[in-house]
Amino acid sequence: MKTVTDFPRKVVEFPDIGIVMPDGCRLSARIWMPEDADRNPVPAILEHLPYRKRDGTTARDCLTHPYFAGHGYASIRVDMRGNGDSEGIMEDEYSEQELQDACDVIAWATAQPWCSGTVGMMGISWGGFNALQVAAKQPPALKAIITLCSTDDRYADDIHYKGGLLLNENMGWGATMLSYSSRPPDPALAGDNRWRDMWFDRLEHEPFLPAVWLKHQRRDVYWKRGSVCEDFSAIKAATLAVGGWGDAYKNAVARIVDNIQAPAKGIIGPWIHKYPHFAVPNPAIGFLQEALRWWDRWLKGVDTGVDAEPAMRVYVMDSVPPRDWYEERPGRWIATEGWGSPDISVSRLHLGNDGVLAKGPVALSATHIASPQDCGMASGEYCAIWLGPELPGDQRIDDERSARFDSQPLEGPLDIVGSPVIRLKLAADRRRAMVAVRLCDVQPDGASTRISYGVLNLCHRDSHELPQEVVPGKTMDIVLKLDDIAYRVAAGHSLRVAVSSTYWPLVWPSPEPVTLTLSAGMVELPIRAPGIVDDVSFPEPEGAAPWKVETLRESSNSRSVDRDPATGSVMLSIVDDFGEVRDSDHGLVNGGIAREVWRIDPADPLSAEGETHWTQTLSRNEWSVRTETFAKMRSDAQNFHLTGRIVAFEGDTVVFQRNFEEIIARDHI
Repeated sequence: MKTVTDFPRKVVEFPDIGIVMPDGCRLSARIWMPEDADRNPVPAILEHLPYRKRDGTTARDCLTHPYFAGHGYASIRVDMRGNGDSEGIMEDEYSEQELQDACDVIAWATAQPWCSGTVGMMGISWGGFNALQVAAKQPPALKAIITLCSTDDRYADDIHYKGGLLLNENMGWGATMLSYSSRPPDPALAGDNRWRDMWFDRLEHEPFLPAVWLKHQRRDVYWKRGSVCEDFSAIKAATLAVGGWGDAYKNAVARIVDNIQAPAKGIIGPWIHKYPHFAVPNPAIGFLQEALRWWDRWLKGVDTGVDAEPAMRVYVMDSVPPRDWYEERPGRWIATEGWGSPDISVSRLHLGNDGVLAKGPVALSATHIASPQDCGMASGEYCAIWLGPELPGDQRIDDERSARFDSQPLEGPLDIVGSPVIRLKLAADRRRAMVAVRLCDVQPDGASTRISYGVLNLCHRDSHELPQEVVPGKTMDIVLKLDDIAYRVAAGHSLRVAVSSTYWPLVWPSPEPVTLTLSAGMVELPIRAPGIVDDVSFPEPEGAAPWKVETLRESSNSRSVDRDPATGSVMLSIVDDFGEVRDSDHGLVNGGIAREVWRIDPADPLSAEGETHWTQTLSRNEWSVRTETFAKMRSDAQNFHLTGRIVAFEGDTVVFQRNFEEIIARDHI
């Protein structure tokens, strides 16, 4: 990345600007703007997050916000209430209070003498979600948004449920937020003992989010609120949607571009859950330059050419050997008007006897699928984010636990661009059951790379709102959309469809071992003629000066699988040590370690359990605090059992402890 320090306008920074909400709650904002903005007002850009501007997102904030300010914007990074240096309590993700606070910040900004009266909102993940949801509330000054790695559907396409199945990320990320929100503000900003009062207020009142989310196992009004797909027409702001093929949030980009009536464009690269100017796998792009073109057009009225861009710019990844981490994915950029574009056709392949995937209809005798409970260990993380070995690796270990159907080796390259669809006729021998389908690229040496996948709770086969138990033995017609993808299968490689009855540890298992009986199947592949060169190009990445820190402990990531030879139990252990750094400006030291363990007996779905343990540290000179947070989940046939715990320290002294315990009935899961 090229570091830019010479901008058209000189930048000034305000590290802690108080923005008081109508109810008296003070939000803390870090603001960068041109030095002369009071004389030459500028549009504002808002990023509204719970992830702590003082020490959490500082590395990316330093690259991004001064860059926008230097090009004529007031860039506002706000800590949401109950997090970082802001007062109050965070009740839940995307609460009405959170969205109203953002609207009130926008109104505050437009009332300032340095603001020209127009506002943009941007963010990745949480900030991308609330940018969409705030846009749907239509604050008058909000004219444009950039939403990255987010979704329009909070139930079907977030970290909670997928295909009506419980994602284990529901517990994992809920435990993460328990840890994140348990930290105090910086005493250097809060002053005296006010920081301590704010901290204890958080510790006493913060929610145990894994249980909050688990109490809504079907697509009820809780999830519909904030799902902008309920009414795309409510979004009037020009919308740029960005995603990555290595990320969990990729399916919404095409839906947003297709359905928002305001000007909307999409970009999908090869990246994991990161901003595209420093994302991996490479190639990264000049995202900040692209963002400026978007802001200049919709906030300043400058003709930057964004109106003439194709609806979607998409990176088609070349086939490479499967690995759980890539620094780079070779491929090419294409331009398309979306998945319904005339340049994308449908090719159908049929599941047949002897594991055949054929171009024409073929016979398929009853095929029984009874996967062990540990099928899915090669799935990787649901949402790859921490720069460790989180991507799906070689799929052969899971392929062996599945029904497999392989095509003949391809005579030429095949570009799959869009949403593959699987159609199955199958029955289950239990009232509650699931199916997982993976589309894989099988190389001549037998290595298997996951191209895309989908999972479905068979009780949700007709509706996520009104699930119905499976009738054992009755054949069901199942239609399952796999995740969107743009991928080139090389000549000489084969396509594989792998069908399993479990997918651990990505989703929670059915309460009993299940045998599926598959009697017919077909995959519909969206195909685009293979290109040779890039249809579109992007500038090289740029950013402002990096965050200046002293590294006290290096970061590291590990992921290991252990099998107990005596019991057969399988344990996945994940350790993400985020290291420890000291801010070279204000001296705050922060560090963190996350640990996750997922266990299951391959023969017993009720043996499934997951637990997390987070450590967070903050210090400066003689002052130090630490929080240890714990969460655990298991289930029996009727209920989920969740526990949690917070322990807070000042120095080595325990100053606060709190326990959580919830029993929540299983609802068709």
